[in-house]
Amino acid sequence: IHTLLSENFVRLWLKTYNQQRSAPTTIEGVKRIREGIIGKPYHGRAWYANSRGSIGTGKVVPVPSNLDWDLWQGPAPREKYRDNIVHYNWHWFKTWGTAEALNNSTHEVDICRYALGVGLPNEIQSSGGRFHFNDDWEFFDTQNITYRYDNDVVITWEGKSCNGLAVMNRGRGSLIYGSEGSMMLDRNGYILYDRKGKEIEQVKEVAPSATINTVGAGRLDTYHFQNFLDGIRNNTKLNPPIDIGAISVDLGHLANISQFTGESLRLDSKSGNILNSPKALKMLGREYEPGWEPRI
Repeated sequence: IHTLLSENFVRLWLKTYNQQRSAPTTIEGVKRIREGIIGKPYHGRAWYANSRGSIGTGKVVPVPSNLDWDLWQGPAPREKYRDNIVHYNWHWFKTWGTAEALNNSTHEVDICRYALGVGLPNEIQSSGGRFHFNDDWEFFDTQNITYRYDNDVVITWEGKSCNGLAVMNRGRGSLIYGSEGSMMLDRNGYILYDRKGKEIEQVKEVAPSATINTVGAGRLDTYHFQNFLDGIRNNTKLNPPIDIGAISVDLGHLANISQFTGESLRLDSKSGNILNSPKALKMLGREYEPGWEPRI
């Protein structure tokens, strides 16, 4: 039972990064792309824009009585509790977080992969930096990632954590370019365009889902969790199988490594192994708190 619960927890965790695959409009839109509605798709453009404020400089304070700080830190090396980490700002600390690349890019990059039918790329390049505020934020607030594939396909992601200028009037989304047109897909529907950029058709979800707040709740979460539960109860096919989720998570980690090393990473697109950077290979693991190391 413990093994089953652990496996299902991992499935659930990975599924939270690709819940849009359970949105009926996204399923329909991708089906139409694969049927040729925009010709040959070749470029997935994803983005995220928000206006996050400064997280300030944390002060060491007593741990709240309702928080198990040791358990919360899990396998990470131990640090003193500070007043600007829990509950959300941990995303921006290297000890626990992974920046916007795994907080948000995974969602829309996953949809680009879904629409384009691709897995691991051949090359990853990331650039950007921390341009807003002088505070404890340790990652990037601006990041541009390019994933190149050997079949003339490219996926790009533009992340702006602290500049909320929207793209196509949306804080987040995925735009799939094709030889005969384009399709924009987000959590609330899709829009079809011809090759000159004229809107042809718009299809909306029956109920909205949040996009850039820190909760993100909405109808697509209901669809997604129902699919997960149906998979347990009835062996229903998962909208995103676990291996699909793992790839989208790996892409975010590799993009961060590319940015940290300042190198464009060449990959084996079958295994995901880094081929050209000893420096990057050393960053594939992490330092563990003694006693928390994974054992097989």
